[in-house]
Amino acid sequence: MSIKKTLHSLIGLFAVCAMVFSISQWTDASSHREAPIISTDPVADNTDVYAFRPADDPGTVCLIACYNPMEEPAGGPNFHKFGTDVLYEIKIDNVGDRIDHISYQFEFTDIVGNGNTFLYNTGEVSTLGDPDLNVKQTYVVKRVVNGVTEWTSSPLPVTPNYVGGNSHSDPNYAGPSSMPNYSGIMSEGIRDLPNAGGKVFAGPTDDPFYVDLGAAFDLLKIRPGAPGNTGGGKDALAGYNVHSISIKVPIAQVTRNGSPNPNQNDSNAIIGVWATASRKATTVINSNGTRTGSGNWVTVSRLGMPLVNEVVLPLSQKDKWNASKPVDDAQFLNYVTSPELAGIINLLYPVTDDIPTSNRTDLVAVFLTGVTGLTQRPQDTRTPSEQLRINLGIAPVAFENENRLGVIAGDAAGFPNGRRLKDDVLDIALRVVGGVLLGPPFSTGINAQLGDGVQRNDKAFATTFPYLAIPHEGYENSHGVIVSVFNNSQNVNPEKYGLLQNYPNPFNPSTQIKYNLLKADNVDIAGEKVVVWDGRNNSGEAVASGTYFVKLVTSSGVDSKKMMLLK
Repeated sequence: MSIKKTLHSLIGLFAVCAMVFSISQWTDASSHREAPIISTDPVADNTDVYAFRPADDPGTVCLIACYNPMEEPAGGPNFHKFGTDVLYEIKIDNVGDRIDHISYQFEFTDIVGNGNTFLYNTGEVSTLGDPDLNVKQTYVVKRVVNGVTEWTSSPLPVTPNYVGGNSHSDPNYAGPSSMPNYSGIMSEGIRDLPNAGGKVFAGPTDDPFYVDLGAAFDLLKIRPGAPGNTGGGKDALAGYNVHSISIKVPIAQVTRNGSPNPNQNDSNAIIGVWATASRKATTVINSNGTRTGSGNWVTVSRLGMPLVNEVVLPLSQKDKWNASKPVDDAQFLNYVTSPELAGIINLLYPVTDDIPTSNRTDLVAVFLTGVTGLTQRPQDTRTPSEQLRINLGIAPVAFENENRLGVIAGDAAGFPNGRRLKDDVLDIALRVVGGVLLGPPFSTGINAQLGDGVQRNDKAFATTFPYLAIPHEGYENSHGVIVSVFNNSQNVNPEKYGLLQNYPNPFNPSTQIKYNLLKADNVDIAGEKVVVWDGRNNSGEAVASGTYFVKLVTSSGVDSKKMMLLK
């Protein structure tokens, strides 16, 4: 039996009320690095951009930019961070002329308390100002309007990496914890912007993107098989972090006419958003190993609409795209109107009729000009430009009512009208490329069901600012394998496979499940494994309180344990 099939059937949770679903642990992944040159410069690599009206604060717009893909939570002693030689920007075109008229700029500074230790923290850290946090970062935010700096913040703290907390699965663990109240530290990192300008947060978070990268870049595989709308995919980003900037500002501060509540039919309600990272034109490596930059800032990474540079543009154009500006995007138009991806889908999968591979004006609307009656301004039809457009006149829906398929599922507040954290942009993009906007026969059948089998993030998002999920911690990262050493005083048989009792139990909201394998039984490594169940089914819905069973199925037999979820 193949690894992927075995892992999907390895652990099943069965509710007393007869609801059945499964959870899986994966031990490898791939990066979502988009262009050849920027893939060697991860600290400046923009992974994702989000723009949405939050349901808990509908008078504002939240803009999020994530950087540094595939951060390993246990990556010490020099944990991941923002670059102190990088200018990070979130840009807004509120006119429709493909130029950023508002820019929020972020520059970061390192602060090291004791350079004579290798430790990131020298003791338990309880606050951002704790002297035991040896390595700190601060940042300043600037709001620039039409080239003029409107205000500059005071230095603000970056939340630290989650080295380790108090959620250790071993009930006998008695050692110190680096950050036993990380959620409190993360909350402390939320700061007010000047002049009633909203709120801002900067620091490590769970990577909010969810996608089966391993399959996508293995000749566009869909697992466990096409069309990919029933789950079974492998979230390659599960367990990894990114460094995120989240900023929430009043709508009136970003609309062209200053309207706080524009009508959705008013072009002033539509803004275009993208994020960049820039470096100085010249870098000098000094004799002591330090580096000094000089000259103008040069854009090295740009991202607005997801997946454009990743799967629409060819290798020869990717770095050129990163260095260009939206005002020059007409040079890339033919890659959108004649998408390579459509031809590959035609070749590999039994789609309903062949997907058109030329004159794809429907894709131009989604990625380059905005959708008529939704996110398209009058100026957008003249010259295409890649921006994440959002109509701020469309009210948000409650977090629990968000449809992951956004506009194509009737949820006008979702992608491609901006992008919410829950929006399944990979499934939406595959179906759009498959022709769902062209009408029958492409809007029905298998074309309208295409997906990568990953339908939700590995962590639940927050319903309050900064809305991102707490980062994965280094101590209990999901990418290592625990090797147990037993002695004669322990009543444990290391030769026996099976489940260990989950911890904590009863639990709320999540629990860890460990299991031992005697050999490499259809998975890659024998030994003790750990998976986490967050009390949700495969559709991402929270399940009710009650008794559940976890079942381990291997070639050596079957083992099960009882768990109790209390809310």
